[in-house]
Amino acid sequence: IVTRDAVEESLKAVFQFVKDKEKLLQDLCAQIEETKKRISAKKRERDYWLEYKNVGSKIHAEKISTLEKDIEEVKYEFERTEEYYREALKVVREENQKLFDRHMKLLSEEALKNAVGYLDKNCRREIEENEWLKEEVKIYRKEDSDLRASVQLLEEENTNLVAKLIDIKLQHLGV
Repeated sequence: IVTRDAVEESLKAVFQFVKDKEKLLQDLCAQIEETKKRISAKKRERDYWLEYKNVGSKIHAEKISTLEKDIEEVKYEFERTEEYYREALKVVREENQKLFDRHMKLLSEEALKNAVGYLDKNCRREIEENEWLKEEVKIYRKEDSDLRASVQLLEEENTNLVAKLIDIKLQHLGV
């Protein structure tokens, strides 16, 4: 015997089952929509990267090669500039050294003149005579070296003449 309560219970169970199935269906529809959105986003991303692969990467590769060329040019210019400044610095240092040497020479001459100016007449005369003697020593040394060279040449000539004379006497003795 089926009672009204049993039928109602059965209908409530069927109704609850249908309600649960509809809820599950709605959840599945929502999940399907979410998945479609994610698939669409992934497709757009894939299309973007395919486009980049086909077109953008070539553009970037060209930009990269251009930038690498620019880097090489900058390096070359830097090296040339560095060499130019190195040479300029060398020239300036040499010029400064020459100026410094000339200035020191002038200062030492000026200091010598000032020092001589403070000396008495006898000391000045001795210094002047000393300078004269230095010049005379230079002259005598030059004459000495010239004379030594002349003596050496004469000795070599005499040695050759004596050798010839001995050879001639030997020839006469042999005859």
